[in-house]
Amino acid sequence: MNTVIRRVRAEEWERVKELRLAALQDPVAGIAFLDTCENAAARPDEFWQERTAGAAEGDAVHQLVAEAEDGRWLGSMTVLVERPGGSGALGGDVITVPQTHVVGVYVRPEARGTGLAHELIRAAQDCSWALTEPRVQRVRLFVHEDNARAEAMYLRAGFRRSGVSVPVPGDATHREIELAVERG
Repeated sequence: MNTVIRRVRAEEWERVKELRLAALQDPVAGIAFLDTCENAAARPDEFWQERTAGAAEGDAVHQLVAEAEDGRWLGSMTVLVERPGGSGALGGDVITVPQTHVVGVYVRPEARGTGLAHELIRAAQDCSWALTEPRVQRVRLFVHEDNARAEAMYLRAGFRRSGVSVPVPGDATHREIELAVERG
């Protein structure tokens, strides 16, 4: 499968919205994402326009998409830049080194098992390591304790458990496990 992985463009907000809604309809969306399809679908167009513009042009957020030769978007992930002293995207931790946080990972069912998730992860790492301000020391993500399929994929891609876990936002009975890759 030939795909190009690239950063979204601001004018592609409708495609960003469509892919996000597809992700939130996935059977594991309840443990993979901190949002629901109903909430996301109810957001106004301005929300999607601003979100996409920030991910396309900003320094703090980079959304990457995997685009097939025919133009279909097969997957996406977002890289959040986290600076020391700030609080983590999930709360419950304080950032101690410049790092990026991978969120919103989604590959359409027809592209699963093709290696596309690993290509997206490599692209997110390349994006992270290429940043010069800040010079990123690690790339991290969180995976729900019950999402064994996703955790196995991240471990195969080189991530390791860091020993950090935080409560799932809105559900203190479950944990999100931090996985990370260190620079070098």
